[in-house]
Amino acid sequence: MIRNKDSASALVELSRLKSAILASGDVIYDWDLASDAISWSGDVQSLFSVKPDGVPTTAEAFHSRISPEDLPTRMRALSDHLTGTQIYDCEYRVRDDIGEFQWVHDRGSVEMSPTGTPIRLFGALRRVTMRKQREARLEYLASFDELTGHFNKLRLREAVDHALANAGRINQTGAFLVVGIDQMGMINTAYGFEAGDAVLVAIGQRLDRCIRNCDVIGRIGGDRFGLLMGGSSDEQAIHVAERVLDIIRQMPVDLGDRQVSVTASISLVMFPTHAKTSFDIMAKAEGALLQAKAAGRDCLSLYEMTEEQRLSYRASMDVGEEVKQALKEQRLMFAYQPVVTAGLGDIEFYECLLRMRTPDGNLLPAGAFVPAVEQLGLMRTIDRRVLEIAVDILETYREAVLAINISGLTATDRSWLRALLARLKGRPEQASRLIVEITETAALHDVEESARFVNAVRDLGCRVAIDDFGAGYTTFRHLKSLTVDIVKIDGSFVRNITESRENQVFLRNLLDLAQTFGLATVAEFVETAEEAEYLAKEGVDYLQGYHFGKPEPSAHWMDNAADRALQLAKTA
Repeated sequence: MIRNKDSASALVELSRLKSAILASGDVIYDWDLASDAISWSGDVQSLFSVKPDGVPTTAEAFHSRISPEDLPTRMRALSDHLTGTQIYDCEYRVRDDIGEFQWVHDRGSVEMSPTGTPIRLFGALRRVTMRKQREARLEYLASFDELTGHFNKLRLREAVDHALANAGRINQTGAFLVVGIDQMGMINTAYGFEAGDAVLVAIGQRLDRCIRNCDVIGRIGGDRFGLLMGGSSDEQAIHVAERVLDIIRQMPVDLGDRQVSVTASISLVMFPTHAKTSFDIMAKAEGALLQAKAAGRDCLSLYEMTEEQRLSYRASMDVGEEVKQALKEQRLMFAYQPVVTAGLGDIEFYECLLRMRTPDGNLLPAGAFVPAVEQLGLMRTIDRRVLEIAVDILETYREAVLAINISGLTATDRSWLRALLARLKGRPEQASRLIVEITETAALHDVEESARFVNAVRDLGCRVAIDDFGAGYTTFRHLKSLTVDIVKIDGSFVRNITESRENQVFLRNLLDLAQTFGLATVAEFVETAEEAEYLAKEGVDYLQGYHFGKPEPSAHWMDNAADRALQLAKTA
């Protein structure tokens, strides 16, 4: 009687299990490795879009359905699992009887004989086609413009960086052109945005016909395309620009029921002759495009340096050489300015301000060399050195809590993130004592990319601060996207805060915005006791400025460490 009850319970449990498998949409398999036979449970017919007799019953038959591109991936995963080095977990495509491929997530576990020989593999297949399609689309949109199919602005900038590196390595010039469609706003207003989109697609296709195979096109704005010509002389670039102007001018765009005549304005910047960084190249090209439009449109404008700019550029080159030498000789260092708790004056952390020690021992502030560094494309190298110095200090002094500033370039630099990860992964105690500051204007330049950067830094355990908060008019939406920890109120709103009614109103608005998101606030450039008292009463969390201390080559924890070392020496 008891056995019958147990048997009935087992049947009920088996029935529930089968129902759960069907409801989940997963397919369970049992692969006998000796006979090569596979038995299935779940809606396997739906997975393969076959009749019952068409379901593969051997591994050989199943492998014939796996995409040839993905089969090596599965075989490697199986081999690693059967030898005991890895869990079995992989994704691949399986062909159904319709001829379409479905993505599946395959996860399983091997059963060993008493002698240690693999005898069976139990596993589950889950269809993940929709997820893979979403991932593929997101990956596509990360690099390409959805409307035209050309590179997006971020990917185009990366291409410009690559072309700059090549130009420097093999001593050649290149060209960057911006093609702006004239009167795009009028086209959208007169014929609708669908017609405007059709014009953009048509112009993009014509650009494709005007370039060499090695050239790159990207869409950098609503009505603007960027054209990168590596290894190009100015004569070649001008020839291409004139050809683009002529083709656009001579061929109206067909909108189905009508044709629209279109013209374009083009700007041209040569590199590295006129610019050394992708940001500088693209900014100068945008400026030259405005000149082309001001000159009547439907024309080409070349960016050219004035004599004053040439002299300034030569001076920057000299400063750049000094900075390179200082990097080699490790003469870059920090000056530390305290950030204190409002109302109490206790030091919360120090902002690290970059300094360069000259060969004769003088310290140069960052303003004396950073503009030249930015112009010459050395900012990423400087930011990498800043990271190295900061982490070394965190490792040496357990009391140190530091805030470092990075440039807008580094806020989208994955190599800097990798360096941060390499130094601080698995070291939460050190990561928690590092604050990474990015300027508000850099954060708002590309909110989505900045949000990815912020999330990656915070995932590591560091905090992130927005510097110069208020200068770029951050909105509620921006702060929601940028999940930072601290905002540093721009000093222009702090100066004369006790007297300026406008600054007081602006400060309260900024504080309301920050407090809505639970963000800590820092007021910079606090120079008097009256300003400090006013800011504390308004609810600012931390204060920074000459009233509490100027940037100095040492911090209190360095002095504490020196005192402890002296005491130990006396004791010994």
